[in-house]
Amino acid sequence: MITTLVYRDTKLAGYNPPVESLAALHQEPNVMLWIDLAAPTPEEIKAIFEDLFSFHPLVIEDCVSDSPLPKLESYDDYLYFVMHAVDYSKTDKFTTTELDLILGKNFLVTFHRLPLKPVQQAIERCQRMTSMPVRGPDRFAHTLLDYMVEAYKPALEELRGELEEIESAVLANTNARELFPRVVALRKELAQLRQIVRPQREVATELAQGKARLVRPAILPYLRDLSEDLAHIENQAISWADQLILSFRVYLNKSSHEANEGIRVLTALTALTIPPLLVGGWFGMNFAHMTELEGRFAYPLAAVFTLASIGGMVVFMRKKRWL
Repeated sequence: MITTLVYRDTKLAGYNPPVESLAALHQEPNVMLWIDLAAPTPEEIKAIFEDLFSFHPLVIEDCVSDSPLPKLESYDDYLYFVMHAVDYSKTDKFTTTELDLILGKNFLVTFHRLPLKPVQQAIERCQRMTSMPVRGPDRFAHTLLDYMVEAYKPALEELRGELEEIESAVLANTNARELFPRVVALRKELAQLRQIVRPQREVATELAQGKARLVRPAILPYLRDLSEDLAHIENQAISWADQLILSFRVYLNKSSHEANEGIRVLTALTALTIPPLLVGGWFGMNFAHMTELEGRFAYPLAAVFTLASIGGMVVFMRKKRWL
């Protein structure tokens, strides 16, 4: 499907004109075109890429085939770059859709295989704008990229919610078998977010440096702000990953401390049984002549000695804070 916005002298002059009329509009000096190709047919690709603009074969090939990473390439009269729009849900996690942008002096061509909400939002916004305060197709490109960055906010909110749930589980002494897979899964998602954002930030930073002659100085501050937003998302992902590991370490230390407390109590209880075992073992031996058993007060003295030994062990352990 082809969607076309036509601006003449900074004002919206047409929406979805016939494809046959685009060649004439492209030649007019005061006309700007934004042509969006969403899941286009081979005939539509040929009509726009080859017949209308005569793009380089490598550009056409890169558009119709998936590119795993964003990139930026300059040609004689246009600028070609690839970005990736992100979608996130708790079921599908992170998915990305490639968006190809070709920026010329008086046109912007966008290409994507799947419907993209940021593209639709940008088109609707441009339709509502009867005039553009900053004239140029680079304005279209920035508007579109800005909506793509905004699309990261729902993902960040969900990731923040998952992190808070894990931290609450740490305080609630959740079983490690339940907690550990959640920590690993969230850390993997944060790493994936960084892998998505970092190369796009590099492209945005390169655009904001003003080296591309088709990006005017008036747009550079907006692109720098875009680059800073992407850098903030990346730093947020790094910070949350560190916070996640810290929370899990706290959980492990807490579990280890509780286990040590249990072992210490069991050890103390074992130590308290030593006096009865020694005394009982001695007096329980079946020797024929044991003077210790012949006395009238032998058994009471043995019991008193046993209790006194236990009491002494209790005092000693409490002094050492073992009990």
